[in-house]
Amino acid sequence: MLHRSALFWFRRDLRSFDNAALHAALTNSERVHCVFVFDREILDALEDKADRRVEFIWESIVELRATLEALGGGLHVLYDRARDAIPRLALTLDVDAVFTNHDYEPQAVARDARVAQQLKASGIAFETRKDHVIFEKDEVLTGAGKFFSVFTPYKNAWLKRLEAFYVKPYPVETHKARLCAAATGNLPSIEAIGFQRTNLKALNLPTGMTGGEKLFSEFLERIDRYADARNFPAIKGPSYLSTHLRFGTVSIRGLVSAAWQRWQEGSRGAEVWLSELIWRDFYVHILHHNPRVVDGAFKPEYDAIRWSNDPERFAAWCEGRTGYPLVDAAMRQLNQTGYMHNRLRMVAASFLTKDLLVDWRWGENYFAQKLNDFDLSANNGGWQWAASTGCDAQPYFRIFNPITQSQNFDEKGVFIRRYVPEVAKLSDKDVHAPWLTSPVEQRARGFTPGLDYPMPMVDHGEARAATLAEFKRALPRRTADGAD
Repeated sequence: MLHRSALFWFRRDLRSFDNAALHAALTNSERVHCVFVFDREILDALEDKADRRVEFIWESIVELRATLEALGGGLHVLYDRARDAIPRLALTLDVDAVFTNHDYEPQAVARDARVAQQLKASGIAFETRKDHVIFEKDEVLTGAGKFFSVFTPYKNAWLKRLEAFYVKPYPVETHKARLCAAATGNLPSIEAIGFQRTNLKALNLPTGMTGGEKLFSEFLERIDRYADARNFPAIKGPSYLSTHLRFGTVSIRGLVSAAWQRWQEGSRGAEVWLSELIWRDFYVHILHHNPRVVDGAFKPEYDAIRWSNDPERFAAWCEGRTGYPLVDAAMRQLNQTGYMHNRLRMVAASFLTKDLLVDWRWGENYFAQKLNDFDLSANNGGWQWAASTGCDAQPYFRIFNPITQSQNFDEKGVFIRRYVPEVAKLSDKDVHAPWLTSPVEQRARGFTPGLDYPMPMVDHGEARAATLAEFKRALPRRTADGAD
């Protein structure tokens, strides 16, 4: 039986195509209204009013609204508390049901429960669908029916379950005649919702569905080289689709389908990229089954670590003045662009937690403020991996050496020179550890360590030894003897 009318609520799925819950609303209702809410509960908590993510969303909404109008529909755009605005709009529009896609973050789960409760009190159904991942909740479990805590077995089970059905697109446009036009006034400006424009356009990060399609098309031309190219921040190796995945301007089904097909055709790069997409599902899987990881270690015994939490050292890390060029370049890239290369995320996180012995939650929170592609499950998972506190994490005795990482993955210092111009005049050899530059070279290059660029704030060898001692103290039953 069709609903007389329904409301579809866009959230982290800002696209009009291959959208699971939008398709469900259209196939189960005679008429469908669409809405997006600039949620004050989220936006008011953002201290930086020049947040690139807000501009990315705003630009994507502009395109989404125009696309829906071209299909004969429209988009109500509100600036309000979503938990109150959605039930209120549903009553105003006199709909029988509200449709939306699943969100797995604890705050979103609580919000949706509140919305569902209010709608139910008014006799309105609340229906949700899976759209953000390929497999969710209990769809991939161990043979004993438990959640996976190690990636490789999860990946194997995930791939074993994968079949064409799970990546089949939802044909939204087939049912476009059921879309309703909107009459909620004009789209509020960025300034009207309390924010300002950023350097997003200068960064050449395309927004919206067309932006996601453009980046994906470009990536498909070089996906076969991804396995090797992805580790070098100075070259164009990644897909750069993470922000689009975060806000759903691309379809995860479409990406997985393309990668899966290319892998079957023999592409090693596609195989590795598909594995990265599975990591994304894995961290959502972990968050769903263990929401406690938001505030504490996945391995509770690691909460016994006594972090030094030196605020001055943390500030130096945040600002990219640790004295280690690759770490500083990574942090400056983040601060200037909202993006950080994945290899560098591991290096920067390892340096903060293992060289400076600063609580991973401090770093996680800083990344949450700065990353264009911030996603709670992936950010939390990545930080706990680096800090050795998470599921399938880096063993605590494996500590990245920021110098060898620099030499191995930015050999000629191309990336370093881009973001740390203070050391640009140094040779390819000295750019990785400027304080070791010989006096002769210092005079020849006009460079003075400690004056032109900071001396390293810690000695890596000494810091590593101190970290190992603290982990061994906190985890007396564990033994380790590892190398960088």
